[in-house]
Amino acid sequence: MHSRHLNAPACDPKLHTGLPHNKLLVLFDGYCPFCQASIRILKSFDWFGWLECRSFREPENIPPLTPPLCPDAMEAEMHAVSHCGKTVRKGFAAFRMIAWRLPLLVPTTPLLYLPGMGWIGQKAYLWVARNRFNLIPCKDGVCALPATKTGSAEKSG
Repeated sequence: MHSRHLNAPACDPKLHTGLPHNKLLVLFDGYCPFCQASIRILKSFDWFGWLECRSFREPENIPPLTPPLCPDAMEAEMHAVSHCGKTVRKGFAAFRMIAWRLPLLVPTTPLLYLPGMGWIGQKAYLWVARNRFNLIPCKDGVCALPATKTGSAEKSG
């Protein structure tokens, strides 16, 4: 028997992420040392195991949603996807969604919704995301990025 909250909307099987109803899928850049460190910190606060963190760099980690998630958008910002796949947030909005599932952050999470915080938070998030390969030293000072569609590898650092 499938159990779910009585007030929870039914999931569309075409959108489902394959996760239990209490889990949130967090898609992050698994090639980025800064992102990896950030996820380790988030997971240390995830006392109840409500986050399922996966690298979007592995195609099998991306749920087959309709419409599909955009690779360029995932490159630019972390994504959070509800278990049903009906709610997808990116950037600061994804962080807000994550914060509700971390017991230590829940008391302060309403502050993330104060007037202007969405704008400020997204601007700060985008600055960090754009500069993430420079924020944590990479091996030998160079971060290798995945090969582009033309087959050449880019370097940053």
